[in-house]
Amino acid sequence: MTQFPKRLKLTALGLATLALAGAANAAEPKAAARTAVFQNLMDCKGKTEAAERLACYDAAVATLDVAEQKGDIVVVDRDQARAARKQAFGFTLPSLAMFERGEKPEELDRVTSKVTKAYQGGDRKWVVELEDGAVWIQNDSEILARAPKAGSTAEIRKATMGFFMNLDGQRAVRARRVK
Repeated sequence: MTQFPKRLKLTALGLATLALAGAANAAEPKAAARTAVFQNLMDCKGKTEAAERLACYDAAVATLDVAEQKGDIVVVDRDQARAARKQAFGFTLPSLAMFERGEKPEELDRVTSKVTKAYQGGDRKWVVELEDGAVWIQNDSEILARAPKAGSTAEIRKATMGFFMNLDGQRAVRARRVK
């Protein structure tokens, strides 16, 4: 009974993500569209008269600043985009494509992190929480020789169908990310 609300939350989150991605894709032409606030700033380049161009830039920058402070627009640098892709490892989120502008993203096929908490569920499968907040659950019935604990090293890598989780160099188990 406790699993149903979690599944419901994950389903709702997934549907909301897909809806937002679908809405963004429907609103954008083939090329990545700029937000109106940013496009207004870029449009100032076309002004030929210096005073008019300066007034345009001043107004557009003020609007951009307010939008960023309110959270209507988010500005991230390349390192922040890389960190977001790494943090989302294990999830399929179409909305992360916005972080791929300007560079071909590195193919992330594995992550290594420290375990903050590890325990077995009622089905005797391991639940592993990592320092970045990710939570992975064992998918198979393999038995680990040594129980993972806080401070253990977890390496999670892509497999042909899913992911493998290796804990402290032991035999890898199949796993899926749930948070």
